[in-house]
Amino acid sequence: MPNYRRPHIAGGTYFITQVTYQRHPWLCGDVARHALRTAISQVRQTRPFQLDAFVLLPDHFHCLMTLPTDDSDISTRLRLIKTYVTRHYGADLEATVELSASRRKRRERALWQRRFWEHVIRDDRDFANHCRYIHENPVRHQLCEMPTDWPFSSVHRWLAAGRYP
Repeated sequence: MPNYRRPHIAGGTYFITQVTYQRHPWLCGDVARHALRTAISQVRQTRPFQLDAFVLLPDHFHCLMTLPTDDSDISTRLRLIKTYVTRHYGADLEATVELSASRRKRRERALWQRRFWEHVIRDDRDFANHCRYIHENPVRHQLCEMPTDWPFSSVHRWLAAGRYP
């Protein structure tokens, strides 16, 4: 099994991008949103974390996740979230895409890309830049004209809390 070079910073805040398998656009459906919300809630019970910012797009999501001060294991959290969605809702979400020989051999489903992209947030400015990126991402993908037009984003929570003008 590969040993990916991931930073291990206890209490760190991470910018994460997780993509669906072959970028199949299933994430914004009712079942998928419920599945992801439930998975995050379930994983938080045993592996706590804080979601500082989040956006859900049809084929990927971005988030800022802060871990407890004594924990640096971001990979297990994402694996558990993806596994929960796949095991409990996979039959309802199964994408109609061709599985690769490697996926068939490993008995994997067609929901998630295996890996995720992460970046450790360095300071307050980096945090603000990544929040802005997350909240403006639906506009970049031409899914809406204003970040507030996109319903699957934490921008609404940020506005309600007065964190944005």
